[in-house]
Amino acid sequence: MISDMNGFKEFWDKYKGAIIGIIIILLIVLTGLYKLLVLAVLIIAGAIIGNYVQNNKEYVKDKLKNFIDRF
Repeated sequence: MISDMNGFKEFWDKYKGAIIGIIIILLIVLTGLYKLLVLAVLIIAGAIIGNYVQNNKEYVKDKLKNFIDRF
């Protein structure tokens, strides 16, 4: 019995990060929370892109013009 507990403790110590990660992902997927997480990531990405474009208007405008002129 003691050796079984030692085996479990070694297994837990070795793989506890993966086990906790699997549990968290399962909870996110089963509760539908992933939709909220994807939405939050898209909102944050949009804010970052918008801020970048606002602070680098001329550079972005030149790059877009060059990209469009290629076609």
